[in-house]
Amino acid sequence: MTAIAAELLAAYRETEYHVGGASPFVLHIGRASPALLQLQARLLVHCSAFLTAVNPRSQCCNANVNAARQRALAAQLGALGLPLITGYGKHPGNDWPAEPSFLVPGLSLSKAQAVARQWEQNALVFCAADAIPRLVLSGCG
Repeated sequence: MTAIAAELLAAYRETEYHVGGASPFVLHIGRASPALLQLQARLLVHCSAFLTAVNPRSQCCNANVNAARQRALAAQLGALGLPLITGYGKHPGNDWPAEPSFLVPGLSLSKAQAVARQWEQNALVFCAADAIPRLVLSGCG
């Protein structure tokens, strides 16, 4: 596995992970999310994953390529029969463009890592039953 630069890992940890839907909220790495806890309880799930297919290995792609990748990810995740909530990840202090993403309540860590690896993502955000978002390396590379 290729090492991920410390600066890039720091940027992932600092990014704000915005969840859309009827009651939008923002996930922050390491900070419990009462809104996510309520959502997981309402949906009767014990975990959630926040995933994207854009900008593989944090290499900026053009908008058309990213849009096609994200549509394909939506189809793949939709086929799992789990809820799919649109969102985006955006670092609050740099110029990296917001990345369209999905929160997938009920997606296990192992499945989330497999999906992230398939879409060449360095990392993903995973939340267990405690609703504390954690940065998890996918093993891509």
